[in-house]
Amino acid sequence: MTANEKKELQIAACKVRTGIIEGTHAAKAGHPGGSLSSADLFAYLYFKELNVDPNHPKKWDRDRFVLSKGHCAPGLYAALALRGFFPWEDLKTLRHIDSYLQGHPDMKSIPGVDMSTGSLGQGISAACGMALAAKLQNNPCRVYALLGDGEIQEGQVWEAMMFAHHYKLDNLCAVIDNNGLQIDGPVDQVMSPYPILDKLRAFGWEAAEIDGHDFGQMEAAFAQAKAVEGRPFAIVMKTTKGKGVSFMENQAGWHGKAPNDEQAGTALGELSAELARLEAL
Repeated sequence: MTANEKKELQIAACKVRTGIIEGTHAAKAGHPGGSLSSADLFAYLYFKELNVDPNHPKKWDRDRFVLSKGHCAPGLYAALALRGFFPWEDLKTLRHIDSYLQGHPDMKSIPGVDMSTGSLGQGISAACGMALAAKLQNNPCRVYALLGDGEIQEGQVWEAMMFAHHYKLDNLCAVIDNNGLQIDGPVDQVMSPYPILDKLRAFGWEAAEIDGHDFGQMEAAFAQAKAVEGRPFAIVMKTTKGKGVSFMENQAGWHGKAPNDEQAGTALGELSAELARLEAL
């Protein structure tokens, strides 16, 4: 990855974080914490990894992305808007009556959304179905799914993991946002998912652990995922919940709480300063 590519991704991620704050503030509801921890991934997916086209959002051979942790829709929406799937200003209609930007992704009304999600644990099952269907149809697309580390406490997730290995879904890549916090506190205190890598490998997956805020490590992991044959691939991202907004970082309380006017002003000020710094590099 060149220095300029890294800079462009950092700028995109900063803009995604800005959209997350603008959207949740306008909605007076939503989930900023986990959206912010995933912002770098959203930027990488939509500006480097995914074969998608905003002008043809339903093209047959497009890559599919499933937000299994559907409550982090503000991050996905910001990335889709930045990529050109719908107007940026619509982010401020998040969760409003009559807005197409619901609290969870809706495949029927939002351009670029491939699966309606929200019930935790179910998105990865849908992604498995997409990956198997693609193989049966000789569709060259790849399927990606993002899960939360609290979400993988769900039994259905591990049924899906077993399914993916059984059907040799090497066109499937699951990413786990391991920010260590869920709505009730640290994941290892609520219901520990650890050791995550060992569990994935025991279920027949190839797996790697990366710093989820390092684009170079992301690039290497996704390249590794494409090289694996006969097995699905999982990436465990070590991240910081609330990343990019100082007072939200590593705070479980920001899992599902929107910033008020003062807090949004502070957050947007920090992000604006970071964006200016990146653009000046």
